[in-house]
Amino acid sequence: MSNSHGACRTFFDVNPILTMGTQVSCILVISHFFHILLKPLGQPGPVAQILAGFVIGPSGLSRIQSIKDFFFPPDAGNLYEIMTMQARIVIMFLIGLEMDFPYLIRNLRQASIIACGSCLMCTLFAIAMTSFIYQETSSSGSAVMMGIMISIVLANTASPVVVRLAGDLKIATSDVGRMAVSSCLIADMYAVFLLVINTMHRRTSYTTGKWILLGILYFVIVVVVIVLNSHVAKWMNRRNRNQKYLKNTEIFGLLAIVFVTATGLESMGFSSIAACFLIGLMFPRGGRAARTLSIKLTYAVHNFILPVYFGYAGFRADMSTIDDLTKFLIVFVVLLLSFGGKITGTLAACSHLKIPLNEGVLIAFLMNLKGHVDLLTISLAVQDALANSAFCDLMVAAIVLNTLIWGPIISYMVRREREILGYKHIAFESQNPDGEIRLLTCVSGPRSVGTMVGLIASLKFCEGVPVTPYLVHLIELPEKTNSNLMYHQKEVDELSDDDDYGGNDVVEINEAVDIFTVETGIMIHQVKVVSPFVGMYSDVCDWATDVRASIIILPFHKHQRIDGKLESGKEGIRITNQKVLRHAPCSVAILVDRGLTANSSHLSGSDSLQHVATLFFGGPDDREALGFSKRLGMHHHINLTIIRFIPKSARRELVGVNFANQERDVTMAVPDRENNADSVVLSEFYNRYGPNSSVCFLFFFFLLVCLPGNLFRLILLHLSVFQST
Repeated sequence: MSNSHGACRTFFDVNPILTMGTQVSCILVISHFFHILLKPLGQPGPVAQILAGFVIGPSGLSRIQSIKDFFFPPDAGNLYEIMTMQARIVIMFLIGLEMDFPYLIRNLRQASIIACGSCLMCTLFAIAMTSFIYQETSSSGSAVMMGIMISIVLANTASPVVVRLAGDLKIATSDVGRMAVSSCLIADMYAVFLLVINTMHRRTSYTTGKWILLGILYFVIVVVVIVLNSHVAKWMNRRNRNQKYLKNTEIFGLLAIVFVTATGLESMGFSSIAACFLIGLMFPRGGRAARTLSIKLTYAVHNFILPVYFGYAGFRADMSTIDDLTKFLIVFVVLLLSFGGKITGTLAACSHLKIPLNEGVLIAFLMNLKGHVDLLTISLAVQDALANSAFCDLMVAAIVLNTLIWGPIISYMVRREREILGYKHIAFESQNPDGEIRLLTCVSGPRSVGTMVGLIASLKFCEGVPVTPYLVHLIELPEKTNSNLMYHQKEVDELSDDDDYGGNDVVEINEAVDIFTVETGIMIHQVKVVSPFVGMYSDVCDWATDVRASIIILPFHKHQRIDGKLESGKEGIRITNQKVLRHAPCSVAILVDRGLTANSSHLSGSDSLQHVATLFFGGPDDREALGFSKRLGMHHHINLTIIRFIPKSARRELVGVNFANQERDVTMAVPDRENNADSVVLSEFYNRYGPNSSVCFLFFFFLLVCLPGNLFRLILLHLSVFQST
């Protein structure tokens, strides 16, 4: 029996991969268990995953000697570090790939001010407390290097934690969520810069000139890889023109470039965090390469890599090291100064940028989440003996406790401020014309894609006015048919997967979107909704809420035939449109495609002259349509005509509205409060846009005559025309 036990121990000792696999499995299982318990309380996933690692680590089950011997064999430490490095590479590449690059460019100044404010304040606090911690931990290394490490611990913001937390709390698409993510990424770059200084001190054999050459080489390598990825991705897109996605071998090739580059940079003594993020950020967005990478990596990262990465942070924490009042005081001071530095610096920056106080507080709390570059710094300090084990253990404990404390607080704050931070639709008539418009367009097939993307191009009327479009492919989920055949007995064409839904329509839609992205430079976020028609409206409305859409544009359930007549399509599309109109959280439009762009070699609205007419009968719906037309009318290739219909019976009650500097006065009917609001909106519309744009105003006076059979006829009595100059 003893021989068997010894052989087993030897097997474990020489197979740390088995130990790591068991650890990963335990983290995944326990984190799912905690997530089930904590989700009803509104707690996000990272909290459950850190707790899972905390449970099996030195603070939990690993206090038992046999479990500790299994999880901490002599060679496991290096393997764990390699695992976390590979995880960091994939995570940062995906964050860059999914980053809203136009938003980051538009708000780079604001995000930089917030990041610099929080980081500089934390650095000042770190300098102030370095002497105290150096003495109390009986450290013997360089006090300057310890000060840099404490600065990294206090100033760092864990971008993977912030991104995942913002997604779980449904604030990732909000302005405050996107600003927090952008700011934390810049804070990460600051921490990486301090880490480079730390690395320079560790490698004393390198001269200053050699470090400068290595820095230039680092920059050149990143630029070369970005250019190489661009050409390889374009070549793969052309090679797979008739395919939905790239092959797995091609995806492996793209990822191999990233991994080889990151590993080479790490061997040079630099962190690959910034490089992987930049490579992902600059990866070509349009085409099958980016689409396939996003789909493949998102599932793997969110379900496996991130839980293990967060769990390993908790796994490293050993709370048993806090065994006296002095060590407890050190951890408490680190937590206090970290929070104080983040809240003080961030609120000062937000006050300068005139960001509301409640949003500034939430950004500060999100900026205080840790567990990324700081843990890497502590690991390097342990490897190179820059600090003693007491200091490193206390810093790891402070980092993990910080995230475990502030994660639930942020969750509670978001729930409490849901009315303020949640989705609030603002009508087009009340929106700032220079503000961002988020468009959720829906298609049920490739027939209407050209017109939909042409409409998106029409809304991109000038540089600097952001448009964030989403294209939702509505796919009917067929009813399941009973079959007595086993899975392996079915034919290949009877097997189905989520990627197979949509058939060849997916290829045509992707091709149209890719061409549009190349021609206009506008990135369209594609979504696939596979659902029965009965409940499809719910998925559309949920997506509109998640992306905070300004308007939903649905396809008409009829399409035009070659002879010009309209032919009904699927009845489910008509039912879905009706339900979306009743339940949508924002404005809804239905696009009737008359086939005017079906055979066009270029996308409508991108560079062709378009004529748009808006029929204005009055009321809030028509005012909303006028607000949407306002966006279209500002495009330099669109001529907009506003046509207002005024009942003949209201002519006696007309109140004159004089359009200044015109020979002909145009009167507008305002017999009641609603008509008065219509007149005010039209007058404001003209005063702002009419004199400086090619907008034509037509005013029709009409009678509505009742005919036999309850039919109505609109009889034109008078026409007033105004053409702006």
